Amino acid sequence: MPSISAAGTLARYFSLRFFFAMLAVFVLCCVLIFFVDFIEMLRRAGNYSGDVPTLLLAWMTLLRLPSFSELILPFAVLIGAIGIFLMLSRSSELVVVRAAGISVWQFVMPAVVVAFLLGIAFVALYNPMAAIARGEAERLYDRAFSKDDSLLKTKNAGAWLRQDGADGPSVIHARQVMNNGLELTGVTAFQYDRNQRVTERIEAKKAVLKDGRWELEDARISMPGEQTALYQHYILSTYLTPTQVRDTLGTEFSISFWELPNFIEIAERAGLPATQYRVQYQLLLSRPFLLVTMVLIAATCALRGFRFGSVQLHAITGLAAGFGFFVLAEISRNFAMAGLTSAAAAAWVPVVVAASLALTVLLYKEDG
Repeated sequence: MPSISAAGTLARYFSLRFFFAMLAVFVLCCVLIFFVDFIEMLRRAGNYSGDVPTLLLAWMTLLRLPSFSELILPFAVLIGAIGIFLMLSRSSELVVVRAAGISVWQFVMPAVVVAFLLGIAFVALYNPMAAIARGEAERLYDRAFSKDDSLLKTKNAGAWLRQDGADGPSVIHARQVMNNGLELTGVTAFQYDRNQRVTERIEAKKAVLKDGRWELEDARISMPGEQTALYQHYILSTYLTPTQVRDTLGTEFSISFWELPNFIEIAERAGLPATQYRVQYQLLLSRPFLLVTMVLIAATCALRGFRFGSVQLHAITGLAAGFGFFVLAEISRNFAMAGLTSAAAAAWVPVVVAASLALTVLLYKEDG
């Protein structure tokens, strides 16, 4: 049996090999995604009648890259793990460690630990950075292509919102937008009648979006020919739909992991659907375990090739298994988006099922 110090040295060695292999595959995938997305941006610019600078397109592509790269992280881990297992086998390093009495679990465990820590780092650190970059990319995209479906028009002096409601159209100005557009502070609103005449001017400390209305706090109401009235609570009607509000707020990829719980709570209090955000939050929570599952799938398929030949066949089998797992996860996510299952089940059931199957196969192959 190897000594504890030797086992620790071997674990560190395998950990570094796995880490750099996964990182190399991830960087390569990022480069490919950048060029594919940049070509798509050029195509959109070619179909657009305006003039969008190429440097701006490249910058928007770069800002979108972190959020896209999060989606390919599991495949980077899978391919990196398969690749490093093959390299260790071809150099006979795994044959040596097996001869030294080290079990398959001892040299798979470093890859599992690395994958789990990578998952935590990406969720806790990389995802917030990607969300900020994605939000900025969406704002630049709307500005560059003159997109009109965004409701909040943010300028240096604040944000403007044109809307319609049961009481007629209105224009709202807010000095500050909070909670991704569901709360406004420093509000000034002008209510119009159907003949486009101003019926009242409203100044409020705060406005919170509810289902079919804005609820204003500490409102000062001015009407033509009447004295100013003060109201602690005041209602301003709106016909804004949940879809329009989601378009204003941005996609779920533009909200970071740390902001999602608060955002979900606020959206549900406002009566807005938050399914896609709940699903995204559960997917992020399960990501470290998802990466561990990818390592187990790689070990299940690749380790048999080391001992019995047919390395290429089993490597392809591992990639196919990873793709099959992705299809299962995507079907589960769509079920949750359609309301057929819960967000937690959509994120965790595929991971638990795939990990259980991979562990079962490994136990059967290695421990009889």
